[in-house]
Amino acid sequence: MIARLFLSWVLSLLACLAWSEPLPRVALHDHVFAPMTLGERISDTGVYELLNTGGAHAGYVFETEPMAPLPGFAGAPINMLVVLDLEGRFLNVRLLDHNEPIFVSGLGEAPFHAFFDQYRGLSISDSIVVGTPYGDATAGGQLVYLDGVTKATASVRIAHESVLAAALQMAREKMGGIAAGPPAYPDPEIAEDLTWQDLVDQGLITHHTVNNAEVQALFDGTLWEDDDPEASDSPDAPYLDLWIADLGPQSIARTLLSEDTLEELAHFKSISTFDEPILLIETGRHGLVSQEFVRNTAPDWLSAAQAGFPVALRDADLFVELSDQVPEALHDGVAMILRTDRRLGFDPASPWSLTVEAVREHGIFHPEIGSVQLVAAHQTDDRFFVRPGEIARLSPFEEAIRNRQDDLIVLVLFLALLLPVLFFAQSRLAGLAQFTPLRLTILAAVLGFVGWWGQGQLSIVTPLATLQAAMAGGGYAFLLYDPFSLVLWGVAIAGLVLWGRGLFCGWLCPFGALQEFAHHLGRLLRLPQIEPSARWDTRLKMVKYVALAGLVAVTLFAPSYMDKAAEVEPFKTAITTVFVREWYYFAYAALWLVLGMVVFKGFCRYLCPLGALMAIGGALRLRQWIPRRAECGSPCQLCRVKCNYSAIAKTGEIQYSECFQCLDCVTIHDDAAQCVPLVLQCRRASRAPRIAGHPNQVPAE
Repeated sequence: MIARLFLSWVLSLLACLAWSEPLPRVALHDHVFAPMTLGERISDTGVYELLNTGGAHAGYVFETEPMAPLPGFAGAPINMLVVLDLEGRFLNVRLLDHNEPIFVSGLGEAPFHAFFDQYRGLSISDSIVVGTPYGDATAGGQLVYLDGVTKATASVRIAHESVLAAALQMAREKMGGIAAGPPAYPDPEIAEDLTWQDLVDQGLITHHTVNNAEVQALFDGTLWEDDDPEASDSPDAPYLDLWIADLGPQSIARTLLSEDTLEELAHFKSISTFDEPILLIETGRHGLVSQEFVRNTAPDWLSAAQAGFPVALRDADLFVELSDQVPEALHDGVAMILRTDRRLGFDPASPWSLTVEAVREHGIFHPEIGSVQLVAAHQTDDRFFVRPGEIARLSPFEEAIRNRQDDLIVLVLFLALLLPVLFFAQSRLAGLAQFTPLRLTILAAVLGFVGWWGQGQLSIVTPLATLQAAMAGGGYAFLLYDPFSLVLWGVAIAGLVLWGRGLFCGWLCPFGALQEFAHHLGRLLRLPQIEPSARWDTRLKMVKYVALAGLVAVTLFAPSYMDKAAEVEPFKTAITTVFVREWYYFAYAALWLVLGMVVFKGFCRYLCPLGALMAIGGALRLRQWIPRRAECGSPCQLCRVKCNYSAIAKTGEIQYSECFQCLDCVTIHDDAAQCVPLVLQCRRASRAPRIAGHPNQVPAE
């Protein structure tokens, strides 16, 4: 009863510790950069206002952990700071805190920080995925994908899901009016034959004129009211004679542009798939840009807005030649093509406005600049566009499977060949003359493909993270972010039922394979082999259980140190990072490989905490899969003497908790030239005819 109450108290305490309160305002202030500042807290989940230079509300600042505490690969949530503008665009995403082992003491922090830099400029309305995009890649840029981090697939996927979950939760609470889906994009299936007059009549090209008198009226009463004599002399003359058309729809572009310009535009669209091209033609006296304008940059006199939010414009740097259908008067004007990015919120099928700055100068040596705004509204008929519905995103697990599809296929095929052989034909396999080279070939595939390439080295970190999640009452979704390892875990657990620890430790562990290669290298170099006495072998085998118990204790009572304590495994150094780590981690892993040259698989037998867990899990084993005879142990001791793992008792009984399924004893058991009972049986069989031919001869004992 007391033990139960104590355990309940511990679980409650850990659950409380696992819940993270939002950071205080002072801790977040330094992460918001000028010209923006951090405003007041506006929710219990730690959402703050983002203020612009004038103190006006410009967006939101919040942490991900209080809103979406998804457990990371180490069991603890990854906490990011997210800064959104009022339109739902990511202004910044910064890593605040995490315990992901691969970044803490493996790859370093830099790749993780660089991953979050990719969010800047994207919108929560975008369908963002990590890795290779799925679906129709030509569908107007519906999908935006982020580059992951090699060797850290699970961690970055969990971080990405945390960012999206927290951002969407905040948007639902504070930004109810934000766009819910991706913007429209030109429909490539629409091909209408239009004339110039069709464009004018249907409003597909906007004509906006402003005369000198109207501009003068805007400057009246200002310092610059007398600085344009031409406006006073010719009040009815056009100051601005502007035409606006969206060139995204091919039907409109074909009507307005020459064949050469159409080809250039097509090439531009093939490269800039997210940009919407806008044609401007100006035949008045104002022009479109100043003399200081530089091609391929934002035009200094032009700006755009949609639904109250600014739209970024930039010169497309295309030479514009109009078609013969365009009136001759427009050929004499100034034409340019601008581009705006649909990913940043521009919807070409919705109304938007273009603002032209009318500029005047006052003074000669140091002129003062004044301007007024001339606004023209434009909208293109939505029949030329496709407005996709919200994309049905794959689940994180499905995304992970798709991005590792090829590796998973190879892994499943490899296991589909290996497991049936071990289950149905182990004696035939062990009896092959080339069994040792074949086994080493399989282990080389495990080391190279499963370990270094596939990053499928199972680790004690995963069971401990699962324990942490159970203690905190969290979910186990983090296990799904690495389907490659999940398959191996499934096979290893199933193997406990069929073989005990031997399947994983003997055939599927990349570091175990590396240890075995170290042993063969030591024999090739004729290094003396060290084999502890039976007493010390028994004692040393208990050390791995002590290591496992220590890691469980750290997980329960000091979880923040779990990632450091788990470094007792050299797996991350030797397999995950392929020895690219700090010198002391490198030296530790190298030490075990050097010892493995003289002490057969010393780490696996004596210290591996995962091996200890597998040995305990071996209690699930349902069958005695290694054949034995009555003579095994008494009088025959050959298998026990030959067993490199010391996994056979003097009685001949197999100690499956220490068996690595090397099949050496199976080879001996089935070999009539090695197995002592079989050798004696053959001798008796060969002498029986001679005895039968001499009835008075008594067989020698």
